[in-house]
This record gives sequence, C-alpha cells and structure tokens, in this order.
Amino acid sequence: TRRPRVGILATGDELVGIDEPLGPGKIRDANSYSNAGQVRKYGGIPVNLGIARDREDEITERLRAGISQGGDLIIVSGGVSVGDFDVVKKVLAAEGRIEFWRVRMKPGKPLAFGYLKFEGREVPMIGTPGNPVSTMVSFEMFTRPAIGKLLGARDLEAPMVIATFADSVPSKDDRRHYLRVRLEERDGEPIAHLTGDQGSGILRSMVEADGLAVIPEDWDHVAPGSQVRVILLGRGL
Repeated sequence: TRRPRVGILATGDELVGIDEPLGPGKIRDANSYSNAGQVRKYGGIPVNLGIARDREDEITERLRAGISQGGDLIIVSGGVSVGDFDVVKKVLAAEGRIEFWRVRMKPGKPLAFGYLKFEGREVPMIGTPGNPVSTMVSFEMFTRPAIGKLLGARDLEAPMVIATFADSVPSKDDRRHYLRVRLEERDGEPIAHLTGDQGSGILRSMVEADGLAVIPEDWDHVAPGSQVRVILLGRGL
C-alpha cells in the first residue's frame, strides 16, 4: 500500500519558525514538528506547508498547494476555536464542506473535520486547536486512525490497557478527558500516574506520557484506585 502524503499547515500571526528571532508576542511553531513526527510514526509522509498568517487568502493558498502536491490528507493546527481570527473554518466552508466542528473532549474540543475540493480532487482535512497538547491528543484520536484508513488498516483502534489510577482529579466537566499518564508496573498490574500539570499548553505533559487515561463524560471526578482505560501512545498501527 502506498504511504499517504499528509500536508501539515500551522496557522497564526503569533507563530515564528524555530530558526527565526523570537520577538515580543511571538511563539515557536512546535505543532508542525510534532505533527510531522506523529505522521512518520504511523506510516505517513509529512509534507510541510509552512506557517500561514490569520488571513483567508493565505490559508487558502497553502491548502491548495497541499492538494497540488499530492496530499491525501491535510492537517491544520490553529484557527478553529471561537475567536475573531479563527478563519480556518471559513476557508474550509468556502473551499469544500465542514462535516463537524467541536467534539466533547478535553483537550481538543474545537476540532474541525471536512473535505477540501481543488483541481478535481476531494481531500479530507482535520483542523485542531493551536495549543501543542491539544494538537497532539487530537492527532492520536482522529488523525492516527485516518492515516490507518488511508493505509488500508483493518483495525483502527489504538492499543489499550486497564490501569489503576494513582492520583486524584477532584472535579471535571462533562467532556471526555484524556489525561496524560506515565505507567509503572506494580505486582504485575499497571499503575497510571499523571505526568504533572495537565494544561493544554504544557508540552512536557505529553512528552513524558506513556499513554492517555480516558475519563468518561459521566464521571465528575477521579479518585485514587479507580480503574481507567489507558490508550498506549506511539505503538504504531
């Protein structure tokens, strides 16, 4: 099976490349690199479409370029939340169609999915929030199985274990939470420990994680000793 080409676009006036000066109000583009690493991990070929400013014409040009370069799937980080500069949804609606926007999960609620139409082709596009952890978790839950589908994989479910939760999460909302955890084995049983601060901008929480503990929508807290499902990260398709 041919490896799918996956176009990767980062959006935001605040973004600068890793080799550019970091001025006031600017942040490094981490998402293009994390997305590229995840695409390779799961069998795709990353195609870097660069950084687009928060302008419809610039984003449209980059997305069309991704399709022209043979993209089988386009992933875009940033520009899908509720805000004045969130133009990716507008471009997706103008250049194709939106299938859904917003998912009841944390992190990664403002996720968009649809299809882009250009040069006689219809290419799926996934738009994720700009926060690094939201981008990476959204990739694991949506982009990883999409790449698997393009590769012809039959089993798109991520490998998973049942673990005992070692920490306490005193309160949560009614979204499904994906907590970054590290696993240890105790008496032959997996124990899940939080990797620290779970903020969606804390990249370290994801870098140090062995998996994502899945906390159901109807749980309002998580007590130590709870049995939780843990999605194992980086195990391939």
